[in-house]
Amino acid sequence: TKPKSSISGFKYYVESVVLAGEPVSVTVDSGDSTLGLSQLSPGSTYEVSIISVLGLDESDPLKDFVTTLPDPPTDLRAVNVTDTKALLLWRPALAAVDKYAIVYGSGTDSELRISVSGNAAEHRLSGLEASTTYTVTITSQLGNKESSEATTSFTTTGDLQASNVTPRTALLSWKPPLKTRWKLQTDISDRRSGNEVTQFNLTRLHPGSKYKVQLQAAEGGHYSAAIFTEFTTGTLRFPFPTDCSQELLNGIKTSGEVEIFPQGKLGTSMMVYCDMETDGGGWIVFQRRKDGSVDFFRGWKDYQKGFGDLSGEFWLGLDSLHNLTSFTKMNLRVDLRDIDESVFAKYSTFEVAKRNYKLTVGGYSGTAGDSLTYHNSRFFSTKDRDPTPFITRCAMSYRGGWWYKNCHEANLNGLYGIDVKHQGIIWTSWKGKEHSISFTEMKMRPTAFRG
Repeated sequence: TKPKSSISGFKYYVESVVLAGEPVSVTVDSGDSTLGLSQLSPGSTYEVSIISVLGLDESDPLKDFVTTLPDPPTDLRAVNVTDTKALLLWRPALAAVDKYAIVYGSGTDSELRISVSGNAAEHRLSGLEASTTYTVTITSQLGNKESSEATTSFTTTGDLQASNVTPRTALLSWKPPLKTRWKLQTDISDRRSGNEVTQFNLTRLHPGSKYKVQLQAAEGGHYSAAIFTEFTTGTLRFPFPTDCSQELLNGIKTSGEVEIFPQGKLGTSMMVYCDMETDGGGWIVFQRRKDGSVDFFRGWKDYQKGFGDLSGEFWLGLDSLHNLTSFTKMNLRVDLRDIDESVFAKYSTFEVAKRNYKLTVGGYSGTAGDSLTYHNSRFFSTKDRDPTPFITRCAMSYRGGWWYKNCHEANLNGLYGIDVKHQGIIWTSWKGKEHSISFTEMKMRPTAFRG
């Protein structure tokens, strides 16, 4: 309260009771009757003095003490959550505090309040109910003063469990009566089923990632209360492999379908078939012929985008060949089998350009003989599109899509099992042009790969 007599101003002094140092002095106008103090330390006591000033004269000081509130703990989170337990972790308050007050509840029953030491940074909750969402608040306590709240929520697991967790897969299982129809929600997708099953295999997960799963049973158009679980996938050396060689270095030694990420990060991906056994492994297979089940006498758009079954007969697609060979310098391997004979051709240079998918190939070695260098620098052509037609429309005459010249020494996309008119699956330097080879695979691997 301002004095009744005339003054010219006030002086304030603020000094920490505990910390040594010069008091902070602030001068204010005679018309002021409030002053905000800032940049104080939490949970600290200060002596505050105010003096009236008139010219060079000063009054006796008026003193009081103020204690700031303690700061709250930060980064509160729940980990290792099970159906009945959860571990709370937090970053301690900056100020020394007497204790922490923890309040938790599910919103259905009365809240529980417990106190732990002011030196603690964790506390395990037990006796929780399964499949229940809990809200937790924690405050710092210093004497009779209490900080603001830090808050978090978590959901206990139920009968839903994740097992056999790998870097990319997990097996979810649950107990009856959760059968009939069900709805499964994860961070990556929602899935529904009408089958009476009690487990589901999640695939194409991301390595080193935490997933939350919610499961509800459906009956008569209504969904049951949800049950939850969480799991974290394992880590890999290359969490987003750009090709099969990086997947091989991840420890995957079995051939099969793999999701790769050509840019080496989460984003655009594609499914490919990896040959992990031939010649050191790590090959992206982009063409396979083995039984004639897939028609390869197709048009330009099909050859651009790809067709067939990755685990059967297929063509990966010219767009994919261009993208993969433009990201990384690649070697090419061609494996040929016929009855009980096997040969191969390797090329140290292999690239497919964007414009008309021009082929660059060279540096042959192997046992099959070199029937592909003849096609070097040729554009790809199909029955409905030939960028550089000769007298003969090669793709029409030899029933395939290929880098025809005039016309071929190799015709691996020709007609299956046809030995006439040079229209079959031909590798001239091995079986000539009158015999259609029964098995072919074309595959690529980074030139820099060292197994």
